[in-house]
Amino acid sequence: MAQPGDQLSEEKLCCSICRNLLKDPVTIPCGHSYCMSCIKRRWDEEDQKKVYSCPQCRRTFEPRPALIISTMLADLVEELKKAERERPQPHSGVVPFKKQKLGEASTQHPKKTCPHQLEVFCRTDHYCICYKCAFEQHKGHDTVSAAKEMAEKQKKLGGIRQDNKERIENVEKYVKQLQKEVEATSRSADKALENCEMMSTEIDRLTKKNADVKQQIKTDQEREVNRAKELQKKLQQELAALRRREDNLEKLSHTRDNVQFLRVYFSLPDISTSAIIPDINIRPLQHFDDVTTTVSDAIAKLKDSYGKELNKISGAVSKVYVLLPQDPRFQMDPNTASTTMVLSEENRKATSVQDDRSYPCHPDRFMDRPQVLSSRPLPSGPRYWEVLWGGLGVTVAVAYKGIARTGEESIFGNNDKSWALESVAKGAYSFNFKHNGKKISLSGPQFSRLGVYVDYKAGILSFYSVSETETITLLHKEKTTFTQPLYAGLGVFYKGSTAEFCAVK
Repeated sequence: MAQPGDQLSEEKLCCSICRNLLKDPVTIPCGHSYCMSCIKRRWDEEDQKKVYSCPQCRRTFEPRPALIISTMLADLVEELKKAERERPQPHSGVVPFKKQKLGEASTQHPKKTCPHQLEVFCRTDHYCICYKCAFEQHKGHDTVSAAKEMAEKQKKLGGIRQDNKERIENVEKYVKQLQKEVEATSRSADKALENCEMMSTEIDRLTKKNADVKQQIKTDQEREVNRAKELQKKLQQELAALRRREDNLEKLSHTRDNVQFLRVYFSLPDISTSAIIPDINIRPLQHFDDVTTTVSDAIAKLKDSYGKELNKISGAVSKVYVLLPQDPRFQMDPNTASTTMVLSEENRKATSVQDDRSYPCHPDRFMDRPQVLSSRPLPSGPRYWEVLWGGLGVTVAVAYKGIARTGEESIFGNNDKSWALESVAKGAYSFNFKHNGKKISLSGPQFSRLGVYVDYKAGILSFYSVSETETITLLHKEKTTFTQPLYAGLGVFYKGSTAEFCAVK
């Protein structure tokens, strides 16, 4: 028979996950102990989030703690098992409740060993027992009738089943919603691809038309050039004849003999008309200039229109990121906020202030710059969010939690642990992308909202400028490899500037 002290020791040496005695026991940083295989399997399921928790106290750890077998606990478990083996067996009328399988009868003793009914339940030892055992081996224990205990547990079981049914309904509902979203997204994407294909077909048609026009120009060019060369050849021949005639006329003009002069003069052929010159159709020298001007105008219009349309298409595609799950708890961590900023709107808005705030000391707090990190790391999958900003300028960033908290190395973008986009209003609007101390100046329309897209696994980071009409312009795209969990960051480096995580429209 298990004594209360023994029962307590057994409970302490049981794994809260599998409910059995600890096997290869390990103790995690919060002090709770589990079977190595149980906690390892549990944390394998949390690998995607890169945040690991204790099943009992829910404390989280980053990075994943190392698991080392506790020799002391292992020895205690072995001693408990040895004591169980050496302990005398209980009365044959006692059926261990823990070992009973679902559906197995436990209302009677085996007929061959004991005729008594199992009508009593020992709450101390969790055994179904007979009245004899209740007055002997289990004297002083918390005992009730088995029927009463069953009624109470059935009532409790009803509540558990109701909660489980509600969870099943909620999960099924969410699965159906996701399926509808998958189907709607697929239909929308297929339609968009179809339209893009139609646009490609139209572009191909215009390309063919352009090729036909080019061929026509080449044909006209060849015809006109050949015609001009043929006429040029004839004119050269006539020019040579005219020059020979001019030589003869010059000689005739020096003749002093009247008879000789008149004889030669009246023998000259009539040259008052030319057989060639009337056939020459004089055209303007720039007869292709109109084509050139027209094509140039078309190119300018095409670049302007086609470029704008492509930007619209790109913006529309980028806006698909908004379909990604948005976390309403996307907030900033007050323990990281600089003393020269205040948080409001449930820690979603940061404002730069003139005087230092009297915040409590904390190792995670930024000490030199008015900036702050999100309270939770970003998920490993695709993620999109927007920041509404005002004032002279702000910074939106993603960073590892290990970023420095003091000095120049703590500024977003000045180290290899953060990637930042600065939006600064100084007469002429401007953007800067910064990482590892290097800065890239960017151009683009500046609106009151900035969008950030992160795909941790794919190593993609993009920044956007978002207008009130939902037009999205890509400012910068970075392809890299992330090695640690990422946190969203906000910086309000100018007095009075504000930055707020806002709902995506």
